[in-house]
Amino acid sequence: MRISSAERSANYLVLGLFAIFAIYPLLGVVVGALGTDSGSAPGGLANFAEAWRVGHFGDYLRTSATVSLVVVAVSTVLSIMAGYAFGTMRFPGRDVLFYLFLLGIMMPAEAIVVPLYFDLRTVGLTDTFWALALPQIAQSVAFGTFWLRAYFRTSSRAVVEAARLDGAGTFRTLWSVLVPLARPAIVTLVVLTFMWTWNEFLIPLVMIPSNEALRTAPLGLGFFQGQYTQGFALLAAGACIVAFPVVLVYLFLQRHFISGMLEGAVRE
Repeated sequence: MRISSAERSANYLVLGLFAIFAIYPLLGVVVGALGTDSGSAPGGLANFAEAWRVGHFGDYLRTSATVSLVVVAVSTVLSIMAGYAFGTMRFPGRDVLFYLFLLGIMMPAEAIVVPLYFDLRTVGLTDTFWALALPQIAQSVAFGTFWLRAYFRTSSRAVVEAARLDGAGTFRTLWSVLVPLARPAIVTLVVLTFMWTWNEFLIPLVMIPSNEALRTAPLGLGFFQGQYTQGFALLAAGACIVAFPVVLVYLFLQRHFISGMLEGAVRE
């Protein structure tokens, strides 16, 4: 189907308007981070150095990076194995178990965070690293299983059968044959999991009530205003510092991310 020049121009116009609508607030934050105000902001790039020093963002970023790496690594491995099992194997209770996984996607964190806090406090895990990591691993595995199940269900049966004829077992077929072919879908899952984990605010706020050393970057940014500064410039600089790792990861993996999203949409 051939698209006329008028339709192409209209498409570019609509996309341009949406791009401006999405980018304008971000540019406002960046411009604000370089400005001055009535607070203690020195102006320019010095705002970032001042926000880094005053707000202790180095410690917060280190905590967020550690939590994100653990959540991404553990949830990706578990999602690959669970998605492969649900997508290619038949066993009793498969559908019921899969619907339980779907509940993990549909259930908002706000509905379970309070009882989850009391459960973790009972076993002595609040104010610990695992109070940050375990709930987010569970949430990420629920989505990851759903995402990769769709891929493995439509994977090439000829490739799987050829691997089995060559003597490959279940695990070798998964890790040596299917996982390399599923790289776009897995990279998309990694990027999404990293973004969700890095930006999580509610779980660290509830699970880490008193251990300041375990505050994540978004939580530290929430305490930054009012506790360390009253001005907008340093707050905007802190927001840019917190958002930079997510932007960097997305820019580095954007080609695989977009490829995985398009492939997933076609498979669905």
